Amino acid sequence: MRIATRGSALARRQAERVLELLGGDGELVIVTTSGDQRLDVPLHTIGGTGVFVKEVQEAVLDGRADVAVHSAKDLPSETPPGLVLAAFPERGDARDALVGSRLADLPTGAVVATGSVRRRAQLAARRSDLVFTELRGNMDTRLEKAKQFDGAVVASAALDRLGLADDIAERLPFSVMLPQVGQGALAVECRADDDATRERLAVIDEPDVRDAVEAERAFLARLGSGCSLPVGAHARVEGHVGSPDRAVVIEGLLASYDGSRECRATRRDADPVRAGRSLAEELLRVFEEVA
Repeated sequence: MRIATRGSALARRQAERVLELLGGDGELVIVTTSGDQRLDVPLHTIGGTGVFVKEVQEAVLDGRADVAVHSAKDLPSETPPGLVLAAFPERGDARDALVGSRLADLPTGAVVATGSVRRRAQLAARRSDLVFTELRGNMDTRLEKAKQFDGAVVASAALDRLGLADDIAERLPFSVMLPQVGQGALAVECRADDDATRERLAVIDEPDVRDAVEAERAFLARLGSGCSLPVGAHARVEGHVGSPDRAVVIEGLLASYDGSRECRATRRDADPVRAGRSLAEELLRVFEEVA
């Protein structure tokens, strides 16, 4: 099994984890993405979601690798022709984390480092006094840069997977900050016509993770590529596979850049895609009414 992945320590660790789940027989194919090359500009100015996956996907499509392993949060809402999301093997802590200080302990006018408009908007909604600055690079670089500021926001799952959980000052509850769609989850792609690989990956696919992430991805897809506003969502599954009362519960957020307007809503539905889409439609309607 040849697994395409970015070359960062986190991406390699995630690919190695998938390799472990598959029995350990394989090799990593390291790919450099446009997101890795352009560290001097904010993510949202170079395409945002998708800048860390295109080249990795191309390695699978052109036959250099059998599968691609991604952080699910990096994936666009639409899968490219010729590929299929064959497995969502596990999900870590989906919450965002503050390093350097707890939110309540940040002084008035504190400088918080994060390149995410989603994180900025939600923090600003709760602390309008905060000042924000960009934060890019691999996790070691981010943690080192964070020392220059009062605090920084990163994904909890990233620090957990790298063995750096001790650096977390506070894991922000969903009531304070909803995560990026797919945050904490791993996504494994392969060629749609590669039946043997699809069968092998099906063994490590977790139904609860798949349903939750698919609901979140449907939410993002319904908002559409034209929606550049801060967006967050998190879904969970209630009930066991095969149970008649099994359903997905998804909470979503649509906000203004400065956090002055923040709309939240929740949907529960047996169909993950329907749950995500209907939630997006409600938030779009409410956000327009508030405006």
